[in-house]
Amino acid sequence: MSDSGKKNAGLDELLKRPLLETIWRRRTHRVGRGVPLLKAGSMTYESTQKPTPLGELEEAVLIAMTGHTGLTMPDRPFQDPTTGEFVMAKPNVNMEGRTAGSPDNAQGTQFFMINDSGTYFLKKVPLNGASSPLGPEALIAHARKAKVKVLDHRLDTPDRDFPAYLDSNRLLSNLPGTTVLLPVVDLSHQYINGLMYILTQPKGHRPTIVDDRNFYRKAGVAKWVRNGFLNADIKVPLGVIGSLRTQVEADLLLQNLMLVADAMGLGAYIHASVSPPVLMGDPKFVDKYGPMLGFEFATPRWRLLDLLRWQVLLPSLTNLRAHPVGLKVDGQYLIKAKSPPYYATMKEAVDEVMAGKFGPHGIYKDSKLFAQIYKDDFGDRYLKEAAEYGDEVIECVTDICQYIYDTHGRFPAHADAIYVPGVWLQVHHPDIEYYDRYLQNALTDAHRNHDRLWHGSQ
Repeated sequence: MSDSGKKNAGLDELLKRPLLETIWRRRTHRVGRGVPLLKAGSMTYESTQKPTPLGELEEAVLIAMTGHTGLTMPDRPFQDPTTGEFVMAKPNVNMEGRTAGSPDNAQGTQFFMINDSGTYFLKKVPLNGASSPLGPEALIAHARKAKVKVLDHRLDTPDRDFPAYLDSNRLLSNLPGTTVLLPVVDLSHQYINGLMYILTQPKGHRPTIVDDRNFYRKAGVAKWVRNGFLNADIKVPLGVIGSLRTQVEADLLLQNLMLVADAMGLGAYIHASVSPPVLMGDPKFVDKYGPMLGFEFATPRWRLLDLLRWQVLLPSLTNLRAHPVGLKVDGQYLIKAKSPPYYATMKEAVDEVMAGKFGPHGIYKDSKLFAQIYKDDFGDRYLKEAAEYGDEVIECVTDICQYIYDTHGRFPAHADAIYVPGVWLQVHHPDIEYYDRYLQNALTDAHRNHDRLWHGSQ
């Protein structure tokens, strides 16, 4: 039966497949149908088959595995068990659940999908279906809504030499017939929210934020130390804060995707992507590789102290500190960091993050949303009783954020606004003949039965 039919035997089998069996049998399968000559001594191999791209339903299943899955639960304590004081219990940036967790449910990870028909950005849209959200028609409809075409060709480089591709990956990665899923992570939103969460500690335990790239000076918080809001004896450097672990979500999502692909009987291969600066269109590489994904970059102006802070020796080398901040397609931003140049000041960026949570249209003002999460009137009770960020927390974090931008000319300074993990997942139809010829126990029944179940062929 075709991919878009009302039933699909492969999808039915996938939904029944035991999770533990999938985890136990999970293996990387690098060799797909139609792979060109693989020189490997006595195991040299050339596929006799043509590349076979994934069908629409197969890709739709993978797209669904990156997206929203209903609503999450704010099942956390509201009060300190010793003092009875109310603690901040509204750290979440989003209330929609996702197929993998992220710090404060920030969901900073976005995916691009690359296949023979082009390169796409995947919007996070609700997965709905009249009967079942995991039925073929609902999955395909969802995938079509999620896909935004960024390029009308497969994202790739003119050559496959370093620094574009690493080692043997250049011989197997991003080939015709493959589908590649590339994660990028907006750190900037959660950087602001996460700083606030750090500063919600009880009095006496709120740390003083210092700048390890500026001689460990206080990071815009001198007055907050003087007035006793922060504890001068507990110091946390911005470099230690780093990315606030926001990037962990991308790793979890990639693992989920690999497990699902393997359970479908497809080959799945997590490996080094094209070098992130090349992928994103870093100004240092545009002349050689072109704009690639075409992200907008922010480049801080050079300052004399950058000699010591960042070891940038000359003004002509200031693009060493350029970082991606946004992506615009057809006049609309698909990704936009919470930082200049999109905001005149960091206060504006902080205010927007707070408005998304606590403003008139913020998630914590939406009683209907929480009525879908809680039973009876417990949603309203949560919204009324659970504490929010105090004014001092918001003002202190605003000062820190403005300090970072004023001092270093970009935000964040110790991490990129848009972080690229440097790995991607390739999914393809494995070359059964190759694995049967050379390897033992390399394939599962899902691989051997894939064509029959998913495509109605033997």
